[in-house]
Amino acid sequence: MRITQKAVALTSLQGLNRNLDTFGKLQQQLTSGRVINAPSDSPTGTNRAMQIRSDQAAVEQFARNISDADSWLSITDSTLQNMLDVTRRVRDLTVQGASTGNSSEASRRALATEVESLRSSLLGLANTTIQGRPIFGGVTTGARAYDGDTGNFLGMAVPGGDVLRRVSFTEEVRVDLTGREAFGPAGDDLFAVVGRIADDLVNDPAALGQGLEDIDAAMRRMLGSVADVGARAARVDREQQINTDLALTLEIQLGDVENVDLPGTMMRLQMQQVGYQAALQATAKAISPTLMDYLR
Repeated sequence: MRITQKAVALTSLQGLNRNLDTFGKLQQQLTSGRVINAPSDSPTGTNRAMQIRSDQAAVEQFARNISDADSWLSITDSTLQNMLDVTRRVRDLTVQGASTGNSSEASRRALATEVESLRSSLLGLANTTIQGRPIFGGVTTGARAYDGDTGNFLGMAVPGGDVLRRVSFTEEVRVDLTGREAFGPAGDDLFAVVGRIADDLVNDPAALGQGLEDIDAAMRRMLGSVADVGARAARVDREQQINTDLALTLEIQLGDVENVDLPGTMMRLQMQQVGYQAALQATAKAISPTLMDYLR
């Protein structure tokens, strides 16, 4: 096999170009701080990075859902606590009215007036909203859960119509609580009971004993709702910690796939630079120009 000057030059230049290409890639990695700057750099790594970024996007959405769920449950809990305080005041007035059967009609009317005012306060609290939606209205699209005058339930409590928030890849948490669950069924709910007590204070003081039993039952129902909301809030808090840990884990995984190993890459770059300079010197000697090259 005859080795010509042209073959030597071509082979040398091809080797130099390969060295220069590797040197350029290492330099680009150091400049960008990333091992993968184009899909062709590592198809497997690119696919892995895309999967991790997809998981990160989901985790970010879970974080927003968790924040929203926490707001729902916090407002629901504080509203129920406030309503319990008002209901306790109604109970105190009922006890006062039942224990003063011989009191004047004027005093009973004064008690009834305050109870009616407290009923209006309860209805106002029951219509508390978050982002324009009543927290006790279920899946209703209206702005109120209860009619402020009649006390009728205006929401929609349909089976399977719970307001849910996805907080992880496998978990969903219910964030709503319908008025019928918290305050009782229509016609026998908290507002109907308080309304009857206000009427009995004036017209039938003897019936206040039943009113006390009804108001106690309503308070027990509300306390059960507070416990339910508290359990869900604790679950959301746990999921928030898990989601935060998962976000950190995914960030580390993405760094392992994409980020450059700075010390190792710098060492490889220096070695490649030394090799390239040595190749240049060897090539210059191997294909040094002669007088004939200039005459051509």
